[in-house]
Amino acid sequence: MNVELNAVNKHFGQVHANKDITLTIPSGSIQGILGENGAGKSTLMKILSGYFQADSGSILLNDKQVVIHSPADAIRHGIGMLHQDPLDFPPMKVIDNFLVGGGERHRGGDQHRGGAVNRRGNALFPNYKQIIKEINELAGQFGFAIDPEAYIDAMTVGERQQVEILRLLWLGVQVLILDEPTTGISTAQKKKLFSTLKILAEQGKTVIFVSHKLEDVEVLCDRVAVLRQGELVGISFPPYNTDNLVSQMFGKLITPGSRIVCTRDKPVLELHNVSIEEYRLSIQDVSLQVRAGEVIGLAGMEGSGQPILLRTCAGLVRSVAGKICINNKDLTGKNHHVFKRHGTAYMPASRMEEGLIPGLTLTEHFVLSDDKQHGMFIEWDKAQRNTEKQIQEFNIRGRPSTPVEALSGGNQQRALLALLNEPLSLILMEHPTRGLDIESSIYIWRKLKERCRQGAAILFISSDLEEILHYSDRILVFFAGKVSKPIDAASTTVDQLGQLIGGKGWEAA
Repeated sequence: MNVELNAVNKHFGQVHANKDITLTIPSGSIQGILGENGAGKSTLMKILSGYFQADSGSILLNDKQVVIHSPADAIRHGIGMLHQDPLDFPPMKVIDNFLVGGGERHRGGDQHRGGAVNRRGNALFPNYKQIIKEINELAGQFGFAIDPEAYIDAMTVGERQQVEILRLLWLGVQVLILDEPTTGISTAQKKKLFSTLKILAEQGKTVIFVSHKLEDVEVLCDRVAVLRQGELVGISFPPYNTDNLVSQMFGKLITPGSRIVCTRDKPVLELHNVSIEEYRLSIQDVSLQVRAGEVIGLAGMEGSGQPILLRTCAGLVRSVAGKICINNKDLTGKNHHVFKRHGTAYMPASRMEEGLIPGLTLTEHFVLSDDKQHGMFIEWDKAQRNTEKQIQEFNIRGRPSTPVEALSGGNQQRALLALLNEPLSLILMEHPTRGLDIESSIYIWRKLKERCRQGAAILFISSDLEEILHYSDRILVFFAGKVSKPIDAASTTVDQLGQLIGGKGWEAA
């Protein structure tokens, strides 16, 4: 399906999010949409997928002008969007997630599969056997190991992403929009995703790949449109010039700079033969000492145990054996609130499920996170001034009165980082630069290294091996519940780290 966007404009109050954007995307292509955080990428795609309506401009599908009023309307037109944060129902099974919204297929007919809707039953009495067969057939096309009877909350982010792709294809989409899909998934899952998208393009479907990651766009996309501050500033074709793309994104060249190493001080975190048991995984006899000023990166395929260890160090998961000490205090078996009182902060990967509270403003979030708040009454003027300071310091594109769900993914991430109180002894983070562009990532790590100079230690998870190698002092590699001894980051290569993550070379680790 050919997609044309003509002179699209969108305002949010005084913010002009999309400025006269005109873009043509041919059928059977993989179109990259590249830009810094807040460039207007997600807004433009949400207009195409019916979540927002443009203030002016038009959308043409196969040369026919259409008006898309809602996401359900977009599905009827053959357009589906995979969002940064999965829009699924974790307590439900895979098949039930397919059926939620599946009524669009019953109402609209099955123009792509020759009337399979009738075989599926109807919206009230679905034919489960037929639908499970169709899910398995779709999954088999792409080599996805998805069990229709599995519960979503038992799946990794990468598996949930695969479920959502299959669900959109099952609904008959011909235009698939993916918003920052490689954030928080493993290298192996990224390769699987890319091969899937190439198959879809070969089938004649239109794939729109929204990202701020240059390497992903360069490897995958047939063409790239670059947005900056709401405007389309350039369109590029392979072979890509990385420096030109960076300059288009930011108006200047950006480099990560040299490694920053902080002076190491007293032990902050000590693990003595810690063992953790979860229903999918077992981690045994982990011993580690982390000093103030030190950064430890946790690397491994998704589902290898990194989040479990991180949550155990935060008091969110209890160990079954061993001892955990924070600042020489034995906190084994204590809950998260006790860990917090001893200077531990935890930042989760799922921003809107665990990190932020939909419906509350930035000001309300900073009030809730303020440990220095005393008494029954809130000093709102003081709270607003503090919020304005944090917005400026962390370059959050929003106002004190902005609800957090109205922020872009990258700005939600900045807000999470700004909510980390001072002073802290131990900062535990899942994917700290998730959804952030290059410039923002460099800035955030500069702020985190300042915390290290002030005496904090950092443990963080990332699926970006370059990030782990550049910002860590030492690295722990995870593979199927096994944890390596600490590895010196400065003397390790991406290839060596990748081998360990894949389960090779553990005898020497």
